[in-house]
Amino acid sequence: MVSAVFHSPLESRVAPAAPIAEDAIKTIATQADTTRARGQKLIEPAARPSGPGFDWRSFWLTVLPPVFGLILLIGVWALVSISTASSIPSPTETFKQAIVIFSDPFYRKGPNDQGVGWNILMSLERVAVGFGLAAAVGIPAGFMIGRFEFLSRMFNPLISLLRPVSPLAWLPIGLLVFKGANPAAIWTIFICSIWPMIINTAVGVQRVPQDYMNVARVLNLSEWKIVTKILFPSVLPYMLTGVRLAVGTAWLVIVAAEMLTGGVGIGFWVWDEWNNLNVKNIIIAIFVIGIVGLILEFALIKIATAFTFEEVKS
Repeated sequence: MVSAVFHSPLESRVAPAAPIAEDAIKTIATQADTTRARGQKLIEPAARPSGPGFDWRSFWLTVLPPVFGLILLIGVWALVSISTASSIPSPTETFKQAIVIFSDPFYRKGPNDQGVGWNILMSLERVAVGFGLAAAVGIPAGFMIGRFEFLSRMFNPLISLLRPVSPLAWLPIGLLVFKGANPAAIWTIFICSIWPMIINTAVGVQRVPQDYMNVARVLNLSEWKIVTKILFPSVLPYMLTGVRLAVGTAWLVIVAAEMLTGGVGIGFWVWDEWNNLNVKNIIIAIFVIGIVGLILEFALIKIATAFTFEEVKS
């Protein structure tokens, strides 16, 4: 009887702890597996002698694939130039022409005869203005659409209807309304850049954990504090993804828009060189467009990485 009296409370205390102990064992096992996996990753490079203080294997794995890809591109280009006789210039001829062009990229010989540097800057200026206007409208609109269900139901059909339309289809509307090639090109950039920012920002707002909003409701926070203290930090990675997609699309569209509207710009430069049957300059322009787009993409990825916070795993 005495043992029953003293063991009953003990059993009642131990019984609820069993699931906790089981969960703790699982957690410890998971942490052990993670530590073991990390240990293997740390041990592997040490087992391969690669010179003091520098990992040559990682260096060559980083450098060689892009180099081989570039060699493959140049090889295919050379074969195509040989097979098409004089239609497509060879890589050597194009490289010599590029040296001539970039020896003086900022010359001016008239309103429609300017160096490639001025054309690139003009295109970037149009992209910056159109993209800036799209960000000023699209990001707040995305916050409101994601925050309020009524607005989401109201604008989702409109976005689904207008987003698939080709950006160049909006160019005649811009020419009709603004009566000028430059504002029409900026309008085209605006209309093609706004959709990724609206959609990604709205999705980010909708994916904010409901627990955060419940806490804000309990604390009776104002809408401004909810946006600045809860929504904005959570939505920032989604918003930056939309910005990156929008800039890439804007740079693609401006080239085509400038071909149709004329004036100074990298797109008009390509079209003007085609009218002069200067294929070497067209190929150079293709590489310039790709390099500028790559730089914009790389810069925005770095910005997005700097503002994206990943969970720290034990």
